Amino acid sequence: MSIKEKDDEPVSEKNNEKDVTILAIESSCDETAAAVVRNGREVLSNIISSQIALHTIYGGVVPEIASRKHVEKMNGCIRAALSEAELTLKDIDAVAVTYGPGLVGALLVGVSEAKAIAFATGKPLIGVHHIEGHISANFIENKDLEPPFVCLVVSGGHSHLVVVKDYGEYEIIGQTRDDAAGEAFDKVARAIGLGYPGGPKIDKAAREGNPEAFSFPQAQIPDAEYDFSFSGLKSSVLNYINQAKMQGNELNSNDVAASFQRAVVEVLAGHAVKACKEYGYNKLAIAGGVASNSALRELLEKECEKNHISFYRPSPVLCTDNAAMIGAAAYYEYKKGVRFGLDMNAVPNLPLGDRERRFHAGKN
Repeated sequence: MSIKEKDDEPVSEKNNEKDVTILAIESSCDETAAAVVRNGREVLSNIISSQIALHTIYGGVVPEIASRKHVEKMNGCIRAALSEAELTLKDIDAVAVTYGPGLVGALLVGVSEAKAIAFATGKPLIGVHHIEGHISANFIENKDLEPPFVCLVVSGGHSHLVVVKDYGEYEIIGQTRDDAAGEAFDKVARAIGLGYPGGPKIDKAAREGNPEAFSFPQAQIPDAEYDFSFSGLKSSVLNYINQAKMQGNELNSNDVAASFQRAVVEVLAGHAVKACKEYGYNKLAIAGGVASNSALRELLEKECEKNHISFYRPSPVLCTDNAAMIGAAAYYEYKKGVRFGLDMNAVPNLPLGDRERRFHAGKN
């Protein structure tokens, strides 16, 4: 519900502040997405054009193909997002876009589109960190969630354990030393013969397998207890598969998937819960594509309940790449007065929590 000011602008009843409606764009990898988000937590539309079927042919994302498909789909996604929200560009307060990290060609499509819209309409432009977007996905469905809290971010390219001190303020306390969790899922799935994308296929196969069939290694890093390492685990699984094939032994892919998945999720959940206890936080959130993994969600729910930690997780559609999460993150940047110039560029290796990422962002 909202009331109107004299100038007929929508105003929040709770704090008598004008509602902020943001058009958000996401194109960091292989999903072309656009969304309209109000006040950071209300999603008016969330349109996603997936390229999974296209890249499955190649066993993974082909950057050049992804970029070309973004060009084809971007305008249609934006039109659909505005239509579903029953708004026009005149009703939008700002334009937000993922500008890193990600595939540089893919990022450039979204960045160019956002800058063009901002220039043509005179609307403020806000650049959003992709991982910050994933973390902010938790705000959409969990209206009561407020910083500070711990967030476990796990995806195809990232494995981060982050303390969310405030909106837009992060401290990374753990990250992968080699392969990200999602990358390990993809590589093991390919070796087993399940294909791409690996995460959902491993999750499905694991439900039919025995997680105790094999004891695969779970790496612990003595000098960085919250860091992750999945390279050794991946190699162990691949070595077992190769040996089984050379010896002519039958390979139970479901058991391999279940045992591999158990090794991954036990490390992820163990680090996250331990961090909450040792840092003194009673709220834990998860984010990223691997956050939709059923075994990880079940184990974290169990461990959080045991340790009296409130557990937050987005719906699976908000775990994968989407623009609603970018709109959620952008709202809090907008409220801080962060504005980007039209010289904004894609930054494929943009670090999370690096305040230098706003070097070219002006304050209005």
